[in-house]
Amino acid sequence: MTSQKEPQEGLSAPAKVTGPSSWSRVSCPCCISSHIEPLVLIQLAENIQPITKQWIMSVISAPVKAGGAQLLVHPGEDMKGDMIVVAAPRCTLLRVTEDLGLCKTYQDGNMTSFSFEDRDNFCDSDNMQQFLTLAERQYIVKHELDSMRAMEDQRIPGIPAPKGKLKSRESILQKLEKAGVIRNITPLHKQKLLSDLGKQWYSHKSMWGQPLDTIHAYFGGTIAYYFSFLDFYTLSLFPPAVLGIFITFFLPSANFSSGNQTESAPGPPKDGDDQPSVSSYMVQAVFSMLWSTVFMELWKRRSAALSYRWGTFNLAEQFQEPRPGFHGELGTNPVTGRLEPLFPEWKRSLRIGLVSLPVVGVFLGLVVMGMGGFYFFERLISNWHKASGSYLTVPLLYIPSVSHIIYTNALGNIYRNVALKLTEAENHREESSFDYHHTTKVLVFTFFNNFAVLFHIAFFKEDMPLLRKRLSSLLIVTQLVNQFTEVVVPFLVDRFLTSADRNLKEDDPEVDHLQAQGSLPAFPGLFAEYIELLVQFGYLSLFSCVYPLTAPLLLLNNLTEIRTDAYKLCKLFNKPFSAPVANMGVWQTAFEMLSFISVISNCWLLLLSPRVKELTEDAGLSSSKVLVIAIIVEHALIIMKMILAFMIPDEPDWVRIKREQIEYQSMQALKKQRIMRSRVADKVPLKA
Repeated sequence: MTSQKEPQEGLSAPAKVTGPSSWSRVSCPCCISSHIEPLVLIQLAENIQPITKQWIMSVISAPVKAGGAQLLVHPGEDMKGDMIVVAAPRCTLLRVTEDLGLCKTYQDGNMTSFSFEDRDNFCDSDNMQQFLTLAERQYIVKHELDSMRAMEDQRIPGIPAPKGKLKSRESILQKLEKAGVIRNITPLHKQKLLSDLGKQWYSHKSMWGQPLDTIHAYFGGTIAYYFSFLDFYTLSLFPPAVLGIFITFFLPSANFSSGNQTESAPGPPKDGDDQPSVSSYMVQAVFSMLWSTVFMELWKRRSAALSYRWGTFNLAEQFQEPRPGFHGELGTNPVTGRLEPLFPEWKRSLRIGLVSLPVVGVFLGLVVMGMGGFYFFERLISNWHKASGSYLTVPLLYIPSVSHIIYTNALGNIYRNVALKLTEAENHREESSFDYHHTTKVLVFTFFNNFAVLFHIAFFKEDMPLLRKRLSSLLIVTQLVNQFTEVVVPFLVDRFLTSADRNLKEDDPEVDHLQAQGSLPAFPGLFAEYIELLVQFGYLSLFSCVYPLTAPLLLLNNLTEIRTDAYKLCKLFNKPFSAPVANMGVWQTAFEMLSFISVISNCWLLLLSPRVKELTEDAGLSSSKVLVIAIIVEHALIIMKMILAFMIPDEPDWVRIKREQIEYQSMQALKKQRIMRSRVADKVPLKA
């Protein structure tokens, strides 16, 4: 790569990474500054050769046209050290801001899609720390590092073949990571900002309210949307929690322990055979259907408002570059005309059909095997309990449920790793396609793994006492496990295992401070967190009419979940990169699907309740007539849900108006550009 510039002399001299000394030079006059902000830390292999480090720095600082990232680099301690500190010049930050389609505040005070040519008319465009959030600046650096491509076949200096051989248009960053040259890439923490955020967030005495704008500015959109949804979801649990407590403790319940229904006095259930009365069933079922619909519609409105506030509601949907993990034969892209790796679609479809689908089927079969084992031991212990007639064997009735919960959780953890490997083997070109296929695999298995046994108990066995006992076991065991993993484990880790790192961060030397930031484990992402919330939402919206205390238990769990998730993010992991996003993506669709299924589930649970069955038998209704009535009621409730969703707009009117204004302005600007190009082509002078 002869066109990429070599590192400047003096890079090996130790220097403060906040000043201009020892940083790579910037050719753009507008980007020269006396203060350079370190944004990203690249950790190299401990035995890295100086010539290899020097080459990496030259690539990162090279122009984009030469395959580089056009960023600023600093050697850290010296050229023999194992780290590189990266910053971004103003021109690069502004150029990528336009490429991403971010909206920023214009001089008239409105949010407008940023234009590099019109940059001087945007507020604070000359001050990057005000114009872009810290998370946006760091993501732009990662975005540019990912875009580095080799312009020709070459060898990485100091790395023997074949690890050091680069093919034309191959991702340089991915090659360096695969070769073990780059160990980690981490956004740098700003300790003062992080400390202030912690005081407003997990250390705050108030139970409600999160500093969402500060979270977004520091950790980025992906993290901010998760915590915003968690906050909104937890607050929305109050109405069903109050209703659940009222039904459990103040309405009479029905007892079916002897086969005949009797109404018991108000109060908590006395054993596993106590069930809510028909009125309780009906109230809880209808409320769950309405609540899940209103909750999702109101969340979509809040999500739209946040996307406008954070400038992401008009993100560019451009033809994406190949993701770093994509590989194939080098060729010309028929759409863009660029030289890049190509992979036939039929090969990908073949891998999905012959590998991914069968493996997913095997894991679904393991779920069925676990369900069969649960029923076998449930029947065995139940018969033993009835034969003994002793109260001492009552706790043993919960052993099958607890064992099955542990089995499904372990199987789910194994499957998530397998799903990731399968999706990587499918070799998707775009990051969005990779995320979609990966998430879809996990969602299908998660739904089957967590809800299949509940649906089987409810609609095939029609055993409401067993369903109630199973659901209560799930919630209680999950609560205990979550509280241990979310509260106790993080406290012990922070208390005993990271004390040395904390002391290192308080030292004065700046290099030690940078090295300490890369010593923590990588943030595992929000996949498991969203899965946990999705399963919670499923228990509540699908089956809470059987166990009204579902919502109160979930509310108690989530009140601590907010603080512990925030604590872990700030204290126990490296800071993650976070892309600008306009919503929760595929997770929002998953929650909406569960909300729709809840109508069908609650309707049939109400039909299968023992009291309703008895009423239909007393009325002399045949099973076919009951089925017809149930289908009519189900469709009526679905229509009601659709009408309710239609009546609540997905976005507030003011957001819709702002979005349409931006679309109109973009059309006018494009029209103006076409007219100017036409006049230039015709050599017609522009009028004043």
